[in-house]
Amino acid sequence: MKKTLLSLAFVLVAGALPARAETELPANTFIAEEAPVQYLAKDRLIGVKVKGPDGKIIGDIEDIILSGDHQVVGIVMGTGGFLGTFEKKVGVEIGAIKFEVTEGHISATLPSATHDVIQAAPAFKRNSPKRSLFERALEKGQELRDKTGVSAKDAYENAKEKAGPAFEKAKEAAKEAIEKAKSAAQDAVEKAKEAAQPAGEHGESTTPAPETPAPESTAPAGEAPKP
Repeated sequence: MKKTLLSLAFVLVAGALPARAETELPANTFIAEEAPVQYLAKDRLIGVKVKGPDGKIIGDIEDIILSGDHQVVGIVMGTGGFLGTFEKKVGVEIGAIKFEVTEGHISATLPSATHDVIQAAPAFKRNSPKRSLFERALEKGQELRDKTGVSAKDAYENAKEKAGPAFEKAKEAAKEAIEKAKSAAQDAVEKAKEAAQPAGEHGESTTPAPETPAPESTAPAGEAPKP
């Protein structure tokens, strides 16, 4: 019964969300798919190991630096440390890195980055502080509301209004089923009590035994019966 009510509530909430109407899309605005000459940074660039002039790994690409007009100007490379602990972040200009693609895999080399150079390089500083988890959660909540066009509370109220008699009928049916189950259980308990009643004290039957008539004597009148 609970699963049925939950399924009904889900359908009602889904029906409360606004339907998306057919909209004419503007030209030169959206990209439907990734072209063969394109790639996503998180798929093939973020996480790429950067090698020094001796071919040894000196770090990995963790982020991309963009200019005010949204052009790529550099990358943020993590270097040193162990498993991200005490790792140093270094900003590197995009022109200083040599990228190569071999069988679809990107490799990066920083020819001028010897061990001493990496140690002397300044740590990269952010212009704005990193957003906290709380701020990200607030942004996600606002994003969900903007995408659906309706808040969770609005969806719930809309679902209740649309449900109307159907929801009330489901509640009454559930209540009636519970009452029937309670009544059947009570009857079963009463019958069990009756069946468990004791037969009488010391286990004897309370019903009196029928009287047995004394046997008639076959001796002649006046004579005592022989033992």
